[in-house]
Amino acid sequence: MTLAFPALSDAELMDFHQLQQQLRERWQTDAALERDDCDILVLPSFSLDQQVGQKVAGFLHYEERLLFSLIRLRSPNTRLIYVTSQPLSPMIVEYYLQLLAGIPFSHARNRLLLLTTYDNSFHPLTQKILERPRLIERIRRALRPGRAYIVCFNATFLEAELSLRLQAPLFAASPVLNYWGSKSGSREIFAEAGVPHPDGSPQVSTVEDLLAEALALWRRQPRLPKMMIKLNEGFSGEGNVVLPLPSRPESAEEQKEAILAQLPRLRFQAQGETWESFSARIPELGAIVEAFVSGEESRSPSVQGYINPKGEVSILSTHDQILGGPDQQIYLGCRFPAVQEYRLALQDLGLKIGAALAKRGAMERFGVDFMAVRRGDRWELSAIEINLRKGGTTHPFMTLKLLTNGLYNPATGLFSSLEGRAKYYIASDNLQKPQYKGLLPDDLMDIIAAHRLHFDSSTQTGALFHLMGALSEFGKLGLTCIGNSPAEAEALYQRVESCLDLETS
Repeated sequence: MTLAFPALSDAELMDFHQLQQQLRERWQTDAALERDDCDILVLPSFSLDQQVGQKVAGFLHYEERLLFSLIRLRSPNTRLIYVTSQPLSPMIVEYYLQLLAGIPFSHARNRLLLLTTYDNSFHPLTQKILERPRLIERIRRALRPGRAYIVCFNATFLEAELSLRLQAPLFAASPVLNYWGSKSGSREIFAEAGVPHPDGSPQVSTVEDLLAEALALWRRQPRLPKMMIKLNEGFSGEGNVVLPLPSRPESAEEQKEAILAQLPRLRFQAQGETWESFSARIPELGAIVEAFVSGEESRSPSVQGYINPKGEVSILSTHDQILGGPDQQIYLGCRFPAVQEYRLALQDLGLKIGAALAKRGAMERFGVDFMAVRRGDRWELSAIEINLRKGGTTHPFMTLKLLTNGLYNPATGLFSSLEGRAKYYIASDNLQKPQYKGLLPDDLMDIIAAHRLHFDSSTQTGALFHLMGALSEFGKLGLTCIGNSPAEAEALYQRVESCLDLETS
């Protein structure tokens, strides 16, 4: 992601990659990297372009999305360090620790070190840490050499520099690979891997070049009703805009005028965005244009994969994403798993993309967003973009996996508990209503207890909440509703929303 900080020198980058090599060497001898008796620094920094982040309500509280990591404390010798920009409410921490069946609360709490920068600015959290040498030293002293590693939301040169300062390897794709998680880089990977994707352009850095690519695309597809213009780097669909196309004029000059006439009237996904502010980011971030995928019925599924330090690729999950915003471009939530008609096809395409990323040295999680369009009795899949980071589908799936100890079956695309019962969920980062404003985490716990909305470890069903810190100021909450059927998960989600509405009416 584009941030105002210098890249590492060649020598520093070599040292960083040597640290990462430790992960590959340890993977050869350990059954799993995340074994018991290790120290994990959880770095929930959204090291993104902050102008994009500020458009997301409660963006600073998105650091709480990685709190599912606290469930790793169920391993009695694992120690965790979790750093945030502002202090976490003790009630939120207690909420996660009480999910650890069979582990005394005090035992888990003693193995958890919570640190904060006390800095509510919109700078990335990792940058805030780097600006505080004493905080770095405190973290360094808490990590046992040879038994520690860092996990993060996304890896930039900020995270690489902190890895060097702490001499702890970063379990994530090297920041030199970030281009392959951009819009244009994704398109190159899709082409290389033979994965279907929309017709479109390479990266451009001027409005004039963008216009030329749009005209070229229109000539290739004269009946195209819409195009997508995308900033090369964005978050949750905020950098996307739909360009409607009129009936195609005859001459090239008329086509150009038709597009120019649309630009000032575009409807943007981000609140308050205009063509002037959007286009001003193109020289800095780059942009692409591509065909808008449409059909009789369309959905937005995704696949989440995993590349271990040895370079082996596996599939973690598939989802059908829930989108909102003016043109259904903003990520709101997801349903697990994706529908049966195409979930296995998603897996196959995800493995191809993962192999192309692994060949470049990528590690840890990656996600790929698709468009699924019904053509008669079949579904066509088109890959849209790669995310070399933990996405909105990461935390609900990892919450399910860590709580149930269950297994994902790639033969069916289903996740089953240890008892063999298939599990389903619906998750959202955006349960947001004005009347929820003013609710404190303690108030939410009262509502959960009064209406019995908690997760039941005996049935391994129920609701789990996140983004609780955003509730009071923004009226915004995240939740994952786990059921033994899709209908049960949906009903639980509706019940949670109804109870919150009732308590705040």
